[in-house]
Amino acid sequence: MSDVLLTRSPEDNHRLAALLQQHGITARSLPLLQIEPQPETPQQRSLMLELDRYHAVMVVSPIAARLGLERLDQYWPQPPLGVEWFAVGGGTAAVLEDYGLPVQIPQDGQDSEALLRLPAWQRLLGLPDLRVLIWRGEGGREHLAGTIRDAGGRVDLLELYRRAMPTALAEQLGSAAADDCRGIVILSGQALQHWQCAAGTAWEQQRHWRCWVPGERIAALAQQLGCTDVVSCQGADDASVLAAVVAHPLTP
Repeated sequence: MSDVLLTRSPEDNHRLAALLQQHGITARSLPLLQIEPQPETPQQRSLMLELDRYHAVMVVSPIAARLGLERLDQYWPQPPLGVEWFAVGGGTAAVLEDYGLPVQIPQDGQDSEALLRLPAWQRLLGLPDLRVLIWRGEGGREHLAGTIRDAGGRVDLLELYRRAMPTALAEQLGSAAADDCRGIVILSGQALQHWQCAAGTAWEQQRHWRCWVPGERIAALAQQLGCTDVVSCQGADDASVLAAVVAHPLTP
């Protein structure tokens, strides 16, 4: 059986690879995103100092959670009261919960659409003076912010990191292909773009690899790029990805 390529951070890949190994599935780490924390600007410092003025903080990824909590520690000995915390997925929620924050998370999906269906969000969207802070990466998806603004709320963005393409990605991807890797876990639209770009002329072959994705939105993007074997994990957390890879393994 060929290896499954895991494409998140090395730490996340190592953890998931160990879980897959328990099911007899081998994997190798090939991060598609190089995470570069961004230096704090005076404006971002003000957002954190005024955290108690927000009704809610929305955190879109485990990386945003970790970097945001580092800044929270700098300015707030105790998290301010009265702020509601929301996370898109289970992995993000786990980081916030480990810190001691009460987190609300949708149970019927792991995307912005599912979060906006939460009763707590519907209640907040009815507030005339709603203020929401979103922790995310540079250039993140605009669906959440746009929906809140359309409802009359104010949204501020705390962009904590940027996602770059690793410099040696093309060579590493070529090496994996030479070793007959035929499956890849893709958990974001930008990771999908980096995969296609790094594949170069080999994309015509690699687009036929089995591609596990977190949900229907990324599945649709993958299919638009020509991917022919796409499996939805119904979530981006370890448990969801593990279940999908085990249920749809690569054949020898």
